Amino acid sequence: MRLLVCGGAGFIGSAFVRVRLVEHGDEVVVLDKLTYAGRRENLDGLDVALIEAGIEDAAAVARAMEGVDAVVNFAAETHVDRSIAQPDAFVTTHAVGTWVLLEEARRRAVRFVQISTDEVYGSIAQGSFTEHSPLAPSSPYSATKAGADLLVASYFHTYALETVICRGSNNYGPRQYPEKLIPLMVLNALAADRLPVYGDGMQVRNWLHVDDFARAIGVALAHGRPGEAYNVGGPDECPNLQVVQRILELTGRDESLIEYVTDRPGHDRRYSLGSQKIAALGWEAQVRFADGLAQTVAWYVDNAWWWEPIRSGDYRAYYQRQYGRALG
Repeated sequence: MRLLVCGGAGFIGSAFVRVRLVEHGDEVVVLDKLTYAGRRENLDGLDVALIEAGIEDAAAVARAMEGVDAVVNFAAETHVDRSIAQPDAFVTTHAVGTWVLLEEARRRAVRFVQISTDEVYGSIAQGSFTEHSPLAPSSPYSATKAGADLLVASYFHTYALETVICRGSNNYGPRQYPEKLIPLMVLNALAADRLPVYGDGMQVRNWLHVDDFARAIGVALAHGRPGEAYNVGGPDECPNLQVVQRILELTGRDESLIEYVTDRPGHDRRYSLGSQKIAALGWEAQVRFADGLAQTVAWYVDNAWWWEPIRSGDYRAYYQRQYGRALG
């Protein structure tokens, strides 16, 4: 296939590109704005055509979509904390950008896969969300992602555009920007810096290795029923505090480095996705969290070339604003 992968230089997008090139031999065009979390380094060694532009740029989108068989849209502002501080960028990318993509996809009649998140459902005390669960987002990030999902669904119902939505649980793995829990804690532990834990740290997340999610998206791309959404949950749940404690063990650090900080406003207590629908198409998770976490920590240990430029750049100013102290 010839695929347009929007946001393909980001964490999940680049993992998907790698899987499609290595395991399927697809031809890939990447459209990416290369903001702070979209990095050329994530595509090192991959034979792709890269167009540097945002999905809200209609002319760039039209150029990128020329001759493709399908569009897979990862392009997003992804961090909840940033959406609380500056929600405008989330509205622009998720609402306006998704609309621009859908219009061009409609004009060309190409299959459209929207990558979404478990956070559109809000928090769940027990059990797991299904695709029929109501959308109840609780942050500007999740609200704008839910809005994008509804826009995608409307293009199927109104224009018969062949659309599929994939909602993943908390992804982790190599090349994840260190504002997110696991790489943040790994890099702080390696530097013997304090590890900031929100509230009591007992927020539960359903952990999904990024390569497992990439393969699930491929299954939905090939076999998903138009107009449908597919949840992709990880095989294991774990409270954030236990994740942090395990990272300290893997890096040889002491729990005295844990620093409890004021909880995030509106912090969802627990996410969990059931994956029965995508499993019925032939997908199952391959990586258990204990193994994947150890592999991920080892990747960061072995690839300082990837993250050292981040910790020495604008990330330091973000960290100061977010946690009220300088990065060590």
